[in-house]
Amino acid sequence: MLDLKIVNGRIPVFETGELKVSDIGIKDGRIVCVGACEESAREVIDAGGKVVAPGFIDIHMHEEVLADGANGDEYDIANRMLLMGATTCVAGNCGNNRQSVDEFFSHIDKNGSPVNYLSFIGHNFLRRSVGNDDPYRRSTEQEIKKMQDLAIKAVDKGAIGLSFGLEYCPGIDFEEAVELCEPFKGTDIILSAHYRKDAEYAITSVKELIDMTRVTGVPMIISHLGSCTAYGMMKESLEVIQGAIDEGLDVCADCYPYDAFSTFIGSAVFDEGCFELWNKSYDAILLTEEPYRGMRCDEELFRRVRKEYPEMLVVAFVMNEDEVIEAIKAPFVMVASDGLYRKGQGHPRGAGTFPRVLGRFVRDMGELTLVEALKKMTLMPAARLGLKGKGRIAEGADADIVVFDPEVIIDGATFESPVEAPKGIDYVILNGKIAVKDNVILRNRLGKVIRRQELVKEGNE
Repeated sequence: MLDLKIVNGRIPVFETGELKVSDIGIKDGRIVCVGACEESAREVIDAGGKVVAPGFIDIHMHEEVLADGANGDEYDIANRMLLMGATTCVAGNCGNNRQSVDEFFSHIDKNGSPVNYLSFIGHNFLRRSVGNDDPYRRSTEQEIKKMQDLAIKAVDKGAIGLSFGLEYCPGIDFEEAVELCEPFKGTDIILSAHYRKDAEYAITSVKELIDMTRVTGVPMIISHLGSCTAYGMMKESLEVIQGAIDEGLDVCADCYPYDAFSTFIGSAVFDEGCFELWNKSYDAILLTEEPYRGMRCDEELFRRVRKEYPEMLVVAFVMNEDEVIEAIKAPFVMVASDGLYRKGQGHPRGAGTFPRVLGRFVRDMGELTLVEALKKMTLMPAARLGLKGKGRIAEGADADIVVFDPEVIIDGATFESPVEAPKGIDYVILNGKIAVKDNVILRNRLGKVIRRQELVKEGNE
């Protein structure tokens, strides 16, 4: 007997771009039947008129500080991911980890998680770990050697590669970043990098990340391309990346579907000259935490908060949406949230990214087909990561599934209320069990750690 059967749903066929009506049978956490599934099941979901897609894979998000907890649950971020259909997430991006990879993985091994988690080991985190707390200072050769040793240990513990936050640590020069990669030349790790500088410096920044792959031979994911180049630079940046791919370099990118970015107000992103660079004024900055939650900045407030509350999450409305759409449509760009919350505050992308693409960009604007968009949030990240059992509805695949109504799905999170659940998602199934039904989390400890050693890089084309 099957554990679960989904009948009458429409599944994406990525090879043809079509949706095909099919039943799906699930047993022991895997899909065992696609098509006419005659075997009876303990539970049946009638998905007539709905789309039955692989669980979304968020290749770029920011994990919790597990020791903190929030709203009674330490997985404040992962719960938002689960509610918007993300069943597998990648932590440790932009050079930062909230705790060591070993601590993070050990906690999930012991307690479970709302989603499956992979993780990078971040360069900026490593700098702090070896005593370089100055983001404007280049690391010494001794510090770099210590970081290499720590990175090797993290990869041995299951980290999938190295991430970089060059804009957050201006002291990291090209040579330091490349030197950190030296022990991993010829291995199967991945690099993920937040560029050095945006707007008019975007093309130079993109070229630098491509050069990292050219020099190291290690594949590169260029992080949140919209926040780097959606200032009049998108067309050229896409041409530069496509040129690198045509050259034979293994480079791709991710992007979230919003025209505003979010980070900590004390970060180097907001150093002198940033507003001139963006051609924006101080009121482009929205403060998201108390005691100034919901307020827009003027110069005096911006400088005061930056001094007194440097860890406050803020939102910067500085990008062009048409260029964000242009990025997401590019064949080498995946959809990812860059989601980050602290005590329920932050940017709505962490609760709305995937439904926003499917509702706004696909249904309402017609910028992509439904199957094209689904591929960018399922099969493409699965292939990039080597998640052989994920990213497809197929016999033998992991039973990570999202059932949604394509006529209803839309993000519910806003900048005023950034953690609101989306509309139109009926079910989220994780490892073969129902985790979410009608926007209510039923089980939020079904997820597990996925370590680098479990990945199959060539197996999911």
